[in-house]
Amino acid sequence: MPEEGKITVFLVDDHEVVRRGVHELLSVEDDIEVVGEAGTAGDALVRIPATRPDVAVLDVRLPDGSGVEVCREVRSLNEDIKCLMLTSFADDEALFDAIMAGASGYVLKAIRGNELLTAVRDVAAGKSLLDPVATARVLERLRSGNAGGNGGADGDNRLANLTEQERKILDLIGEGLTNRVIGERLHLAEKTIKNYVSSLLSKLGMERRSQAAAYVARKQAEERR
Repeated sequence: MPEEGKITVFLVDDHEVVRRGVHELLSVEDDIEVVGEAGTAGDALVRIPATRPDVAVLDVRLPDGSGVEVCREVRSLNEDIKCLMLTSFADDEALFDAIMAGASGYVLKAIRGNELLTAVRDVAAGKSLLDPVATARVLERLRSGNAGGNGGADGDNRLANLTEQERKILDLIGEGLTNRVIGERLHLAEKTIKNYVSSLLSKLGMERRSQAAAYVARKQAEERR
């Protein structure tokens, strides 16, 4: 069991050297304890809910999925777990997905050691580390997207913004399935599916799933021509 008052941290990165380096950096601090590690999304989704860390440090790109998807699933099960995304690339698309998944922070792997320690402590304290300029861009995209909603070439561009998992869920919405049934089909919690649906509707500039279902039907009709 973690010692009283310590910030408990779970590390997820598919590179063992990176995990070991971050582990050593965190472990020497008196107020931080690493309670677990994982190298895949699948392993993380089993072990993070079991260890219930204060902060999960998640690599965005994993061999069997995305750290963003891990964040979304973990927080749908336990909102007390804060997620700090760690990535090699500054990518607006990944930042957008991280915000929609409920991440508290998004930092580059080029971050200095003392800055990462500060980031972990700030996220554990409930602060947001999302860059305000980048976040403003994402929120502007959401607003302009919701103001749109037309199809055509714009619709194709918006479809390209969806993650692979979101595309799967969009197709299942097109089949008329409920969140519960989609969850059963994809082995995910119903609340997680609800979060995915909110995210994909925002990206598509839509407010209701009925619009998404109509969009899928229209795309399928275009493909059959």
